[in-house]
Amino acid sequence: MTTGDVSTFEAWRDFAASWGFAYFALIFIGALVYVLRPSRREYFDEAGKIPLRED
Repeated sequence: MTTGDVSTFEAWRDFAASWGFAYFALIFIGALVYVLRPSRREYFDEAGKIPLRED
């Protein structure tokens, strides 16, 4: 492994550590907004009752 390889690895690691966290935090917040919207409440309440139904 040469010095150039190590610095490239470290650059990607630093990029993933900083922007990767922001990316996944944005996805998590987006998922929360989608699920907790008042207009989706009936859909998710109904979906939550599916395992309790007797066919």
